[in-house]
Amino acid sequence: MATLSISLQQRAFSFRNSSAKPKYAASLHQLPTQIRCSSATDVSKFEESSSQFKELRNVACGILAVWAVSAASPVIAATQRLPPLSTEPNRCERAFVGNTIGQANGVYDKPLDLRFCDYTNEKSNLKGKSLAAALMSEAKFDGADMTEVIMSKAYAVGASFKGTNFSNAVLDRVNFGKANLQGAVFRNTVLSGSTFDDAQLQDVDFEDTIIGYIDLQKLCVNKTINEEGRANLGCR
Repeated sequence: MATLSISLQQRAFSFRNSSAKPKYAASLHQLPTQIRCSSATDVSKFEESSSQFKELRNVACGILAVWAVSAASPVIAATQRLPPLSTEPNRCERAFVGNTIGQANGVYDKPLDLRFCDYTNEKSNLKGKSLAAALMSEAKFDGADMTEVIMSKAYAVGASFKGTNFSNAVLDRVNFGKANLQGAVFRNTVLSGSTFDDAQLQDVDFEDTIIGYIDLQKLCVNKTINEEGRANLGCR
């Protein structure tokens, strides 16, 4: 019996949620999988040399390989899972202190869970703070002064930033999905890697915003940006 052996390596991931903005530690385990495609020895030489026969056998082996990989590899959920809401009594006030380490990479000494907190019209305590990797979903920052803040890898899905001043801030890799940013000011603000899926961006000030070309293309897809905002961004 002639045997075709295909060796595959399966990557199995195990995830651990270890921070306010979920950081995952992944471990790889190599799980060998072998596929054998065989042809009997009594197959005639004519059949063995026939291109049509070889093509059919290759297709069968290919299907078998796809099936084996699909069966052996677990499907990893794409949705992001957030930790339970912090029970710390003064968790909202911790934004006024911020993080003290890892501003650029979203590393922190203690998680910042600001979900559902209300900072409406906060004009002094948030300015210049480091809110790296902060959880901000469903929080309110309407009218707040957040100039010069650092929000690397923050999670602000569904938060409200109506009229918030982000001038001279570093908003690197922030998720603003479905956030309300009407009238927000991003003057001279770094927006590298930040996403605005389904966000409300009416009357937002994007003057002198610092943003990469690919990120700009994604941002310009948002139809809520007015003509002035699109002109400042350079949307085509």
